Amino acid sequence: MALGIGAIIGTGVFVLIGTAIVGNPNRPGAGPGVVLSFLASGIVCALAALCYAEFASMMPVAGSAYSYTYASLGEVVAWLTGWNLILEYGVASAVVAIGWSGYCVNVLQSLGIFLPEALIHPPETGQVGLINLPAVLITLVMTLLLWVGTKRSAQVTSIIVGVKLIVIVLFLVVGAKEVQPEYWSPFLPNGWSGVGAAAAIVFFSYIGFDAVSTAAEEAKYPQRDLPIAILGSLGFCLFLYMAVAAVLTGIIPIDQIDIHAPVADALKYIGYSWGAVLVAAGALAGITSVLLVMMLGQIRILFAMAREGLLSPKLAKIHPTYHTPSWATLVTGCGVALLAGFVPIGEAADMTNIGTLFAFSLVCLGVLWLRITNPRQPRSFRLPMMPVIPLLGAASCVGLMLFLPTITWIRFGVWTLVGLAVYGLYGRQQCRLNHESSRLLL
Repeated sequence: MALGIGAIIGTGVFVLIGTAIVGNPNRPGAGPGVVLSFLASGIVCALAALCYAEFASMMPVAGSAYSYTYASLGEVVAWLTGWNLILEYGVASAVVAIGWSGYCVNVLQSLGIFLPEALIHPPETGQVGLINLPAVLITLVMTLLLWVGTKRSAQVTSIIVGVKLIVIVLFLVVGAKEVQPEYWSPFLPNGWSGVGAAAAIVFFSYIGFDAVSTAAEEAKYPQRDLPIAILGSLGFCLFLYMAVAAVLTGIIPIDQIDIHAPVADALKYIGYSWGAVLVAAGALAGITSVLLVMMLGQIRILFAMAREGLLSPKLAKIHPTYHTPSWATLVTGCGVALLAGFVPIGEAADMTNIGTLFAFSLVCLGVLWLRITNPRQPRSFRLPMMPVIPLLGAASCVGLMLFLPTITWIRFGVWTLVGLAVYGLYGRQQCRLNHESSRLLL
């Protein structure tokens, strides 16, 4: 549950909630109705999470949605799922690292420490940036932590989760006293279209429960622990998100919200400058834990796909001392560091969301298909209300995808075509050779 909460709480509360409330010229904001946006996205994730829980209780292996679709829908669909999970975790990790850098720079500036502009921005046209150095450094630190073992990573995550929960509770206690109900009117300034568009944004905030299942092989009692961790972390964070959204929109007018640091700026607006500093520190802790778990998920996806032969077998090698996927960790760390340090990613959250929603919809269909084709397989957790929940889960994932911009769909299509080409030219042949070698050994 600490891993799940560590991945969920952070980016949504400290960064994306501002954009979801205010919106932008190309997308309407939800205003105070962002509470409903968090609820809608949470329900979509809950439907998918129930399907995840049944799969996780049946197959406690690394790989998350990739492994589940492999077992239920076959190799080609599994490849597409894994390919989009690489997009999800890789781009999301880079975005989170960049967000961490922004908060770090703000905290340093409040202490009177100013880093050169060239070292806090990536190279862009008309800008003086050379590299986002803080983003690179935090990525490398997380890579080292993941290299030495998941147990140590989980211990660090638990500490970080405790820190940011204290900060969020502080915000709720202080902010609740200053709520002005008139700020909640109009509650839906852009109607239900604003709620839907915001739900597609804040969906990014919930995907941490998926990372829990990627660490299935490290769980002591996966059939019991995984369903509890997945559903428990999601339910807890849904409640907390809605509470923060209600308080935030009740203490500051929508047109005064700073989309880059909405929670900290709101406390400053109502006269709690000391609280703003604490929230900024909590944001650093929260985003750090998100980055840690996102990178853990990326590593386990690469490991699982390489173990099946779909990617280079080096990515499946285990470190002799730390017993972690050393090559997968190294590749993930270097890739995320390069993205975070040198590439400005404006639409990355949307790309992450569409890849994740696609994978979630396949998991929902996969669990339904497996119930039909293999109903007698032992399941320590059985999905209730079959087939209603998986069908609703798949439909709601697709429905949320429809709120994403057209350009995101185009990029998603290009990424998928590239993935199919890689599978056809490399993955399919290597996987077949891997299976033939296994049969020879038997």
